[in-house]
Amino acid sequence: MAVARTVSRSVLADQVRDRLLEGILDGHYPPDTRIIETQVARELGTSQAPVREALRALEGLGIVEITPFRGARVRRPSKHEIIEAYAVRSTLETLGARLAVPRMSDADVAELAGHLRAMHAAAADHDGHGVAEADARFHGRIVELADNGALVKVWRSLEPFPRTYLTLVVPGADPEWSAALHDPILAAIQRRDPEAVVAALQRHFDEVSDNMERRWPDDEQVVVADRPRSRRKA
Repeated sequence: MAVARTVSRSVLADQVRDRLLEGILDGHYPPDTRIIETQVARELGTSQAPVREALRALEGLGIVEITPFRGARVRRPSKHEIIEAYAVRSTLETLGARLAVPRMSDADVAELAGHLRAMHAAAADHDGHGVAEADARFHGRIVELADNGALVKVWRSLEPFPRTYLTLVVPGADPEWSAALHDPILAAIQRRDPEAVVAALQRHFDEVSDNMERRWPDDEQVVVADRPRSRRKA
């Protein structure tokens, strides 16, 4: 019975972690916001134990900072941290592309094309969060198709950093530019050319990193601005 309770609590902690991460990514918990265990537990209808475990997991990802006697707060990743994550992602995803492209079926390619269409649609609507969601699905699917569990696990441990950045509406952010960076990647995938996909992915990450270097000084953290309202009608 004790084992069953432990497993159940572990699963619940994962669910709480995902809900908190979603709240951080969509701006419900902006950077520097305190996350209060009792309040989250009450909102989600659970005890504090899984909330505490979830916060520790987010701390491991660098998204939350826990200070003794002060609790947890949402971190603002620095420009340097974001660029570091992109550099590692570039290496992981180019490896993934080399493994994945020869294995891709027509249905897999069509799925990736659908994610890119969703990215462009969100960009046209100035929906940074929607672009980030489609971006994560696009890149994540390429990694998954490599069929390498270790690669997927390491990639997922890094994914929240760039995804968080993409959901932030910062001065000069351009969702349409972000979406367009993926067009050459899909075109190379459609040609079933692994090395062209690798080159397109490397250019993608290089351009994003260069853009970050140009726009923000080394000692400045990403600052959240008011997100423009979506123009898409229900």
